[in-house]
Amino acid sequence: MKRITSRIGRRAGITAGLTALVVPMTVALGTAPAQAASCNVTTGPYQKQVEKFLGRTVDGRQSLADCKAIQAFQSKHGITPAAGYAGTITWRTMNTMLQQKAAGTNPNKDRKCPTNKGRIACVDLTRQLSWIQDGSRLKYGPVPVRTGKDGTETRTGAKKIYMRNINHWSTLYHVSMPYSQFFDGGQAFHSTTKSMWNPPGSGGCVNMRSADAKAYWNMLRNGDDVFVYGRKPGT
Repeated sequence: MKRITSRIGRRAGITAGLTALVVPMTVALGTAPAQAASCNVTTGPYQKQVEKFLGRTVDGRQSLADCKAIQAFQSKHGITPAAGYAGTITWRTMNTMLQQKAAGTNPNKDRKCPTNKGRIACVDLTRQLSWIQDGSRLKYGPVPVRTGKDGTETRTGAKKIYMRNINHWSTLYHVSMPYSQFFDGGQAFHSTTKSMWNPPGSGGCVNMRSADAKAYWNMLRNGDDVFVYGRKPGT
């Protein structure tokens, strides 16, 4: 007789960030997803940092409750294995979120993205952030993005949007790329259903949440400037 086992899904609490940036800072505990790995109760190298991020008691010692909280975070953002271990990739993801939140409403405080070109879409690979500005005035964002992984990095430098396709289909990766706006070879802004913090990253495109990709589509046109700078953590 076929046996069916049901399990209660986890609940993840998310604290909203600034100007359309959503950065999870706490995770409500629940039963781990059925597909998750067994909980690893070994203390990880970033135990204290991860505990603080998740709002846990910061004692630097892994507990089963710590493990389940970490596991829930990993499962939400596609970090594998989702075993609840406070390792490098998990902390790198959390640290990126902290940097994104710290950007607030002034992501170009250091003026690394040009302010003398009028309307321009900026992409900061280091913080995995993008925004649209007009001169020095912020017009949209900052919003989290998911850029190229190691080996297929999003190329840096000054670009221009040269092709737009609202319902693009990638013949290379065989996936849908809604709201595609190409700015460098096959690299484009486009929406994805994956978490913006899902490692290791894209094939080179700047992945965005659907609402953000749609906003970029409505605000940008062919010939508009794009500036990509920094270096994605882990590349």
